[in-house]
Amino acid sequence: MIKEALQYIVNLSQPSIQEIGGEIYSDKALSRIVHNPKAKEIRLVTLRSLVDYIRSGADIMEEKMIIHVTSPSSVKMYSCLDLDREREYMVGVNAELPKFPFNAFVEHEQFIIGVQSKFIPNNDSGLLLKFAGTVEGGTIAGYGDDGVTQKATVKTGLASKGDAVIPSPVTLMPYRTFTEVEQPESQFVFRMREDKYDGVQCALFEADGGAWRLKAMENIKEYLERELNGLKQFTVIA
Repeated sequence: MIKEALQYIVNLSQPSIQEIGGEIYSDKALSRIVHNPKAKEIRLVTLRSLVDYIRSGADIMEEKMIIHVTSPSSVKMYSCLDLDREREYMVGVNAELPKFPFNAFVEHEQFIIGVQSKFIPNNDSGLLLKFAGTVEGGTIAGYGDDGVTQKATVKTGLASKGDAVIPSPVTLMPYRTFTEVEQPESQFVFRMREDKYDGVQCALFEADGGAWRLKAMENIKEYLERELNGLKQFTVIA
């Protein structure tokens, strides 16, 4: 308590400022008082809402603004540097996307529902659903697995069955970025396994090294540049 009291008394005195060898020194720590308030960012969920906000002219903005595509599901809008070398973070856009459990085995029925509801239909998704929907339990583990291909028995009719190679890799288009832009295609390794307690399980493992992320961000950048055409105040970077 005594130490704090003495420190408080010392701080009441005016600082002593001296110039020594061309440098300015002070015997107290000084803080610069800046009156440059920043707005709290607006939170949006679609690219369309960001474009509408900008074009509405509802708020006064700096002469130069930066729109930064930070990820396939996130966009931020900043002002350029002010006199204090600070930026104003004005808008954050975060897409609300369905979640699919990539890189993990999930229950057979859950997998089929997920592919039907969270992927854009294409040839490979149709093939995947057809195979996963007709595979017969008890046959996956009974075949050789060389680490690249798997085999299983599938139903080919009301009473007939046949052996088939599990399709892999497959090219799919899951919802992973803003719905205003094209969803990038990418390859996945499709695997199946069977557990005596949990039954047939399926999994999709990403196999493009994350290249889809760069494509999605480029799609977002192109969309914003097109929608903000003529507004030279805004620079879009990805």
